[in-house]
Amino acid sequence: MRRSERLTRFPGHYDVLVGDAVGVDESYEDAAARELTEELGLRLPVRFMFKFFHRDATGPVWMGVHEALVVNHPLAPDPEEISWHGWLTSAETDAVVNRPRFAPGGREAMYRYQEHRNRPATP
Repeated sequence: MRRSERLTRFPGHYDVLVGDAVGVDESYEDAAARELTEELGLRLPVRFMFKFFHRDATGPVWMGVHEALVVNHPLAPDPEEISWHGWLTSAETDAVVNRPRFAPGGREAMYRYQEHRNRPATP
């Protein structure tokens, strides 16, 4: 997706993430599900994958990465947040993630997600 030009952080940059700050007394999962609904119009269960500490031009933040378990609904992106969206294959994502106008947090999350998915299962 491409972030809206109206956003204060990384306007017009490409990204793989939707999300924002976790509210007081809100879990990472609840925040991820809320943001999925607010930004993409989807009401789906999410599964927590991992969290990591990220530093970029906007400052240090803890980021939680989740998966949406079922995506078989049309997307309804909020134009205030998202100016373009589309589905990319893994190869297409790999090709664009290193471009200069890709949000740094999304880039790091994508790398970490790929590492997480490729780890052997532990008994």
